[in-house]
Amino acid sequence: MTRVNPLDVSFMTPDQRNVYNAISNGPRGGVRGPLAVWLHRPELAQTAQAFGAYCRYETLLSPKLSELAILTVARFWSSEYEWYAHKPIALEAGVAEATLEAIRCHSLPAFEHSDERAVHAFVSALQSLKHVPESLYRETVDVLGQGAVIDLVGLVGYYTLISMTLNTFEINPPSEHKRELE
Repeated sequence: MTRVNPLDVSFMTPDQRNVYNAISNGPRGGVRGPLAVWLHRPELAQTAQAFGAYCRYETLLSPKLSELAILTVARFWSSEYEWYAHKPIALEAGVAEATLEAIRCHSLPAFEHSDERAVHAFVSALQSLKHVPESLYRETVDVLGQGAVIDLVGLVGYYTLISMTLNTFEINPPSEHKRELE
């Protein structure tokens, strides 16, 4: 049960239909989760989905690092739907199961690679401290490059918006999915 019901395609306004078609025909392949909520406000949906497409498919971050960042945000917000949606993608991208389990349990993962360690530390600091200490910022820029760090901040912002939307409108995974973030 959610607080906002998905729109019936046959009753959408032309603006809603345009955004719906753009999302459905894009790499996401369908309108679900927060996109279904945003569709009630097509201007927001269009802007957010375009930003999301960039964050998901076009940043300088590898899929592995992007998914690590996304799940770090999901854990911070206890966003069950985001965890459910991205955990399989993260595993497929090469994030270790042990890393995800540590994040799920609010533990520090034992990273083998400096780029993974930097992404997790940066995202964790940004969310919990509301800023990134100078030494961590410099380390992350040294490991990823300035452009990738800029993309990382954008990705964290976008997936924070996603998590807030999911939590506010009580969008949860299918009922048969075992909750992992309680």
